[in-house]
Amino acid sequence: MSFPWAEQYAPKHPLMRYLDEKLPIPRLVYNAIGSGYPVPRNLNYWWNFGVLAGVALAIQLITGIVLAMHYAANGLVAFESVEHIMRDVNSGWLLRYAHANGASMFFIVVYIHIMRGLYYGSYKAPREMVWHLGLVIFLLMMATAFMGYVLPWGQMSFWGAKVITGLFGAIPFVGEPIQIWLLGGFAPDNAALNRFFSLHYLLPFVILGVVILHIWALHIPGSNNPTGVDVQGPQDTVPFHPYYTAKDGFGLGVFLIVFAALLFFAPNLLGHPDNYIPANPLSTPAHIVPEWYFWPFYAILRAFTADFILPAKLWGVIAMFAAILLLFFLPWLDKSPVRSGNYRPTFKKFFWFGLVPCILVLGYCGGAPAEEPYVMISQIASAYYFAHFLIILPIISRIERPLPLPNSITEAVLAKHGESTDGAAVAAAE
Repeated sequence: MSFPWAEQYAPKHPLMRYLDEKLPIPRLVYNAIGSGYPVPRNLNYWWNFGVLAGVALAIQLITGIVLAMHYAANGLVAFESVEHIMRDVNSGWLLRYAHANGASMFFIVVYIHIMRGLYYGSYKAPREMVWHLGLVIFLLMMATAFMGYVLPWGQMSFWGAKVITGLFGAIPFVGEPIQIWLLGGFAPDNAALNRFFSLHYLLPFVILGVVILHIWALHIPGSNNPTGVDVQGPQDTVPFHPYYTAKDGFGLGVFLIVFAALLFFAPNLLGHPDNYIPANPLSTPAHIVPEWYFWPFYAILRAFTADFILPAKLWGVIAMFAAILLLFFLPWLDKSPVRSGNYRPTFKKFFWFGLVPCILVLGYCGGAPAEEPYVMISQIASAYYFAHFLIILPIISRIERPLPLPNSITEAVLAKHGESTDGAAVAAAE
């Protein structure tokens, strides 16, 4: 989408003019995150989390590259190499804790970013491709995080790898060969560790590439906004810089304060103590759990306990992957012409009192032991999760009577501050 009222890049210095002619990188940056990119004037702080996700990815890339210089992907010394990083490498403890807790912060930011998209209808036309590329990033993040969790080669790393790769064994006919191919053998060992280390190092750069596509796709239709109303002219927008660079800067400051508090005062809060025990194939942990950001999907996996046509394990694997894949179909499941949940009263109730508590309950049950009442609660929450997207949301989108939408973004902004568009026009004329 072109913005004819956007400020055009016009370099004044001879060197910048030459560079703009031969390699227009300054123009690209200016039009992407500078004054040349108009943004809806009513974006709130929920829109900060896209930038924060980019910062979190940068932290993971920088710390991960340095850590890879000292890590040894060998089952005999992997655990000791991590201890070497923690104890002997200059500031190694800081790098390792920043990388481990940075992954948690990355997922927190991305989960909030996704929930914001769900509430404000950012998956609706014309932003379907933006939504789909975001989900691809999420899937790549999950794969990268899982393989990274295996690398310390502690008890939870080893048994997590064994359990998760064992899920592929539930696939009829081809499951066992796929599992052996993934591990490079019949159990996690050196071959699996080398595979996971190689892919864990590679995939963040793939994520970076998809992020660039994600931003590119976003700049075509422009950003969504809390009203869901399309931009109608220059009065509805402000330049990204300095207005939203300042706003994102404040959000970044809050993010870094929280990150620093976690990093320096509770670096092991989100980890598992069993991962400080070297991997032992002969000693199974009492309670095998993945990292906390996988818990909702782990709860869905464990919710299937009885065979029905297919084995329960296979049903769990199908449901776990389907929980993410169905999000790709949201642009067609939700037929409402209104994007923003602020103007959809029924949708808003089911979102805040149905979907959000359901995901939180799944997360809690995923980290709990595989016993009653957690299994039964997981089954109920899993059933509601799929019902929300496949049944409730399509029905609501057809029968709901949305609230009246503002005529423009400017009208909504001025109404919020008790002003009128007529008064703004008079003030502009004066």
